[in-house]
Amino acid sequence: MKYIVFILFTVMTNAAAQLMLKQGMMSLGPISFDGVNPLVKLLQIVFSPWVFLGLCTFVISMASHLYVLSKVELSFAYPFLSLAYVAVAVFAYFVFREDLNGWRIAGIACICAGTILIAQSGRDLGGRGHEDQTASITSDKIGTNEIVR
Repeated sequence: MKYIVFILFTVMTNAAAQLMLKQGMMSLGPISFDGVNPLVKLLQIVFSPWVFLGLCTFVISMASHLYVLSKVELSFAYPFLSLAYVAVAVFAYFVFREDLNGWRIAGIACICAGTILIAQSGRDLGGRGHEDQTASITSDKIGTNEIVR
């Protein structure tokens, strides 16, 4: 649980990147490849300010996620990324005036409940983090190899 701040940073940067990409695509308007070299059009999209900023934010989010994966179990960390769905839905409602109906709210509630259950499972590790488990496995393998010799 001590890496939860990094996990939540990953979630929020992931959600922020989505919002920036949406803003970028809204500012570009409908995309059409008619009469344009697709590669040139793709470069125009990628290097438009909001899209480029969103992609850079994704890189930061991925770097944070890699750090988290080096510290905690994947089965614990990865489900937290579903909170990005929650953040995007809420912010899209306020920023872009997107619909947030009962079905979406129910889905958000399910995601939050599932994430809470997963977070509680992190307490069952008895204080043993990914690093401690890796060290334990390594020392177990070394001990087994010495016995076999």
